[in-house]
Amino acid sequence: GGDAVDGISFRAEKGQTIGVIGGTGSGKTTLINLIPRFYDATRGSVELYGQDVKRLSPEDIRRSVGMVPQKTVLFSGSIADNVRWGKTDASDADVLNAIDGAQGTDILSKKNEGMNAPVGQGGRALSGGQRQRVAIARALVRNADILILDDSASALDFATDARLRAAIRARQGSQTVFIVSQRASGVRYADRILVMDEGRVSAQGTHEELLKKCPLYKEMWQAHIGSRDEGGATA
Repeated sequence: GGDAVDGISFRAEKGQTIGVIGGTGSGKTTLINLIPRFYDATRGSVELYGQDVKRLSPEDIRRSVGMVPQKTVLFSGSIADNVRWGKTDASDADVLNAIDGAQGTDILSKKNEGMNAPVGQGGRALSGGQRQRVAIARALVRNADILILDDSASALDFATDARLRAAIRARQGSQTVFIVSQRASGVRYADRILVMDEGRVSAQGTHEELLKKCPLYKEMWQAHIGSRDEGGATA
Protein backbone atom coordinates (compact mmCIF):
# COMPACT_ATOMS: atom_id res chain seq x y z
CA GLY A 1 0.00 0.00 0.00
CA GLY A 2 3.01 2.37 -0.01
CA ASP A 3 4.02 4.76 2.74
CA ALA A 4 1.36 6.48 4.84
CA VAL A 5 3.31 9.72 4.66
CA ASP A 6 6.14 10.46 2.28
CA GLY A 7 8.52 13.20 1.21
CA ILE A 8 7.91 15.44 4.22
CA SER A 9 10.52 17.88 5.47
CA PHE A 10 10.09 20.65 8.02
CA ARG A 11 11.78 22.11 11.07
CA ALA A 12 10.03 23.35 14.21
CA GLU A 13 11.81 25.81 16.48
CA LYS A 14 11.29 26.45 20.19
CA GLY A 15 8.31 28.71 20.84
CA GLN A 16 6.76 28.08 17.43
CA THR A 17 3.27 26.84 16.71
CA ILE A 18 3.00 24.45 13.77
CA GLY A 19 -0.45 23.83 12.32
CA VAL A 20 -1.19 20.61 10.46
CA ILE A 21 -4.37 20.61 8.40
CA GLY A 22 -5.96 18.21 5.94
CA GLY A 23 -9.01 16.07 5.38
CA THR A 24 -9.66 12.61 6.84
CA GLY A 25 -6.98 10.15 5.71
CA SER A 26 -4.56 12.87 4.57
CA GLY A 27 -1.81 11.65 6.94
CA LYS A 28 -2.05 14.30 9.68
CA THR A 29 -2.12 11.88 12.62
CA THR A 30 0.52 9.61 11.09
CA LEU A 31 2.87 12.57 10.71
CA ILE A 32 2.33 13.77 14.27
CA ASN A 33 2.68 10.27 15.75
CA LEU A 34 6.26 10.09 14.44
CA ILE A 35 7.30 12.70 17.04
CA PRO A 36 6.62 10.68 20.22
CA ARG A 37 7.58 7.47 18.37
CA PHE A 38 4.13 5.92 18.29
CA TYR A 39 5.35 5.02 14.81
CA ASP A 40 8.92 4.98 13.53
CA ALA A 41 10.01 6.41 10.21
CA THR A 42 10.98 3.65 7.78
CA ARG A 43 13.07 6.13 5.81
CA GLY A 44 14.48 9.47 6.87
CA SER A 45 14.46 10.52 10.51
CA VAL A 46 12.67 12.47 13.20
CA GLU A 47 14.98 14.47 15.47
CA LEU A 48 14.41 16.05 18.88
CA TYR A 49 17.12 18.38 20.18
CA GLY A 50 19.28 17.35 17.21
CA GLN A 51 19.13 13.63 18.11
CA ASP A 52 17.29 10.89 16.25
CA VAL A 53 14.26 9.93 18.38
CA LYS A 54 15.26 6.28 17.93
CA ARG A 55 18.29 7.03 20.12
CA LEU A 56 16.23 8.60 22.93
CA SER A 57 14.63 6.54 25.69
CA PRO A 58 10.82 6.38 25.91
CA GLU A 59 11.14 8.23 29.25
CA ASP A 60 13.07 11.08 27.63
CA ILE A 61 10.46 11.39 24.90
CA ARG A 62 7.57 11.16 27.39
CA ARG A 63 9.14 13.93 29.48
CA SER A 64 9.53 16.14 26.41
CA VAL A 65 6.13 15.62 24.76
CA GLY A 66 2.62 16.32 26.04
CA MET A 67 0.08 14.81 23.67
CA VAL A 68 -3.69 15.01 23.46
CA PRO A 69 -4.74 12.17 21.13
CA GLN A 70 -7.80 12.31 18.89
CA LYS A 71 -9.68 9.84 21.07
CA THR A 72 -9.99 11.04 24.65
CA VAL A 73 -9.37 8.30 27.21
CA LEU A 74 -10.40 9.06 30.79
CA PHE A 75 -10.44 6.55 33.63
CA SER A 76 -12.64 6.26 36.74
CA GLY A 77 -11.62 8.67 39.46
CA SER A 78 -11.90 12.41 39.88
CA ILE A 79 -11.23 15.20 37.39
CA ALA A 80 -8.02 15.97 39.35
CA ASP A 81 -6.91 12.29 39.20
CA ASN A 82 -7.27 12.36 35.42
CA VAL A 83 -5.33 15.61 35.08
CA ARG A 84 -2.57 14.28 37.39
CA TRP A 85 -2.11 11.33 35.06
CA GLY A 86 -0.03 13.85 33.08
CA LYS A 87 2.11 14.74 36.11
CA THR A 88 1.69 12.67 39.26
CA ASP A 89 3.20 15.25 41.61
CA ALA A 90 1.19 18.21 40.30
CA SER A 91 -0.10 20.45 43.12
CA ASP A 92 -3.77 21.46 43.39
CA ALA A 93 -2.74 24.89 42.07
CA ASP A 94 -1.01 23.25 39.05
CA VAL A 95 -4.13 21.19 38.34
CA LEU A 96 -6.45 24.22 38.57
CA ASN A 97 -4.11 26.26 36.37
CA ALA A 98 -4.08 23.51 33.71
CA ILE A 99 -7.88 23.18 33.82
CA ASP A 100 -8.16 26.96 33.47
CA GLY A 101 -5.82 26.92 30.44
CA ALA A 102 -7.89 24.10 28.92
CA GLN A 103 -11.03 26.30 29.27
CA GLY A 104 -12.48 23.83 31.78
CA THR A 105 -13.17 26.10 34.76
CA ASP A 106 -16.92 26.03 34.03
CA ILE A 107 -16.86 22.21 34.35
CA LEU A 108 -15.74 22.60 37.97
CA SER A 109 -18.41 25.20 38.75
CA LYS A 110 -21.09 22.76 37.53
CA LYS A 111 -19.84 20.03 39.92
CA ASN A 112 -20.39 20.29 43.68
CA GLU A 113 -17.05 18.63 44.41
CA GLY A 114 -15.13 20.83 41.97
CA MET A 115 -11.96 19.13 40.72
CA ASN A 116 -12.66 16.17 43.03
CA ALA A 117 -15.88 15.38 41.15
CA PRO A 118 -15.88 11.83 39.70
CA VAL A 119 -15.74 11.54 35.92
CA GLY A 120 -17.46 8.11 35.87
CA GLN A 121 -16.36 5.01 33.98
CA GLY A 122 -14.64 6.15 30.79
CA GLY A 123 -15.63 9.75 31.60
CA ARG A 124 -19.36 9.18 31.09
CA ALA A 125 -20.29 11.76 33.76
CA LEU A 126 -18.90 14.41 31.40
CA SER A 127 -19.96 15.60 27.94
CA GLY A 128 -17.69 15.05 24.92
CA GLY A 129 -16.43 18.65 25.07
CA GLN A 130 -15.80 18.39 28.83
CA ARG A 131 -13.84 15.14 28.36
CA GLN A 132 -11.70 16.78 25.70
CA ARG A 133 -10.90 19.71 27.96
CA VAL A 134 -9.88 17.41 30.85
CA ALA A 135 -7.56 15.56 28.43
CA ILE A 136 -6.08 18.90 27.29
CA ALA A 137 -5.53 19.93 30.95
CA ARG A 138 -3.71 16.60 31.47
CA ALA A 139 -1.26 17.55 28.70
CA LEU A 140 -0.92 21.18 29.84
CA VAL A 141 -0.09 20.25 33.46
CA ARG A 142 3.12 18.60 32.25
CA ASN A 143 4.64 21.83 30.88
CA ALA A 144 6.45 19.65 28.34
CA ASP A 145 8.77 21.17 25.71
CA ILE A 146 6.44 19.96 22.95
CA LEU A 147 2.64 20.03 23.07
CA ILE A 148 0.67 18.11 20.44
CA LEU A 149 -3.07 18.66 20.06
CA ASP A 150 -4.31 16.02 17.61
CA ASP A 151 -7.73 17.20 16.45
CA SER A 152 -8.45 17.61 20.14
CA ALA A 153 -10.88 20.50 19.83
CA SER A 154 -13.32 18.72 17.51
CA ALA A 155 -16.04 18.58 20.22
CA LEU A 156 -15.61 22.25 21.14
CA ASP A 157 -17.62 25.09 19.66
CA PHE A 158 -15.72 27.75 17.71
CA ALA A 159 -15.67 30.27 20.60
CA THR A 160 -14.27 27.77 23.14
CA ASP A 161 -11.77 26.51 20.57
CA ALA A 162 -10.59 30.09 19.92
CA ARG A 163 -10.25 30.81 23.67
CA LEU A 164 -8.29 27.58 24.12
CA ARG A 165 -5.82 28.50 21.38
CA ALA A 166 -5.42 32.02 22.79
CA ALA A 167 -4.73 30.58 26.27
CA ILE A 168 -2.13 28.17 24.87
CA ARG A 169 -0.44 31.03 22.99
CA ALA A 170 -0.40 33.15 26.17
CA ARG A 171 1.34 30.45 28.22
CA GLN A 172 3.53 29.05 25.45
CA GLY A 173 6.97 30.58 26.17
CA SER A 174 9.62 28.31 24.63
CA GLN A 175 7.19 25.42 24.14
CA THR A 176 6.73 24.10 20.60
CA VAL A 177 3.06 23.46 19.87
CA PHE A 178 1.63 21.27 17.10
CA ILE A 179 -2.07 21.80 16.36
CA VAL A 180 -3.64 19.18 14.12
CA SER A 181 -7.05 20.16 12.79
CA GLN A 182 -9.55 19.50 10.05
CA ARG A 183 -10.73 23.10 10.24
CA ALA A 184 -8.77 26.11 9.06
CA SER A 185 -9.80 28.19 12.09
CA GLY A 186 -7.82 25.76 14.26
CA VAL A 187 -4.48 26.52 12.59
CA ARG A 188 -4.97 30.10 11.38
CA TYR A 189 -2.58 31.69 13.91
CA ALA A 190 0.19 29.09 13.61
CA ASP A 191 3.68 30.33 12.68
CA ARG A 192 3.74 27.72 9.94
CA ILE A 193 0.92 25.58 8.56
CA LEU A 194 1.52 22.24 6.83
CA VAL A 195 -1.29 21.35 4.42
CA MET A 196 -1.52 17.56 4.15
CA ASP A 197 -3.01 15.80 1.14
CA GLU A 198 -2.72 12.06 0.47
CA GLY A 199 0.25 11.56 2.79
CA ARG A 200 2.27 14.51 1.55
CA VAL A 201 2.68 18.14 2.53
CA SER A 202 1.12 19.80 -0.50
CA ALA A 203 2.04 23.29 0.75
CA GLN A 204 3.42 25.02 3.82
CA GLY A 205 3.45 28.63 4.96
CA THR A 206 1.54 31.17 7.02
CA HIS A 207 -2.24 31.58 6.78
CA GLU A 208 -1.83 34.63 4.50
CA GLU A 209 0.72 32.90 2.24
CA LEU A 210 -1.42 29.79 1.89
CA LEU A 211 -4.54 31.77 1.01
CA LYS A 212 -2.58 33.12 -1.97
CA LYS A 213 -0.75 29.99 -3.13
CA CYS A 214 -2.71 26.91 -1.98
CA PRO A 215 -6.19 26.36 -3.47
CA LEU A 216 -6.88 23.47 -1.04
CA TYR A 217 -6.21 25.67 2.00
CA LYS A 218 -8.23 28.55 0.54
CA GLU A 219 -11.14 26.16 0.02
CA MET A 220 -10.91 24.98 3.66
CA TRP A 221 -10.81 28.58 4.92
CA GLN A 222 -13.84 29.56 2.83
CA ALA A 223 -15.69 26.50 4.17
CA HIS A 224 -14.90 27.72 7.71
CA ILE A 225 -16.17 31.24 6.98
CA GLY A 226 -19.34 29.73 5.53
CA SER A 227 -19.97 27.49 8.56
CA ARG A 228 -19.17 30.01 11.30
CA ASP A 229 -22.71 31.33 11.39
CA GLU A 230 -24.03 27.82 12.03
CA GLY A 231 -22.29 27.81 15.43
CA GLY A 232 -20.40 24.56 14.88
CA ALA A 233 -20.44 21.67 17.36
CA THR A 234 -21.38 22.38 20.97
CA ALA A 235 -19.29 21.74 24.03
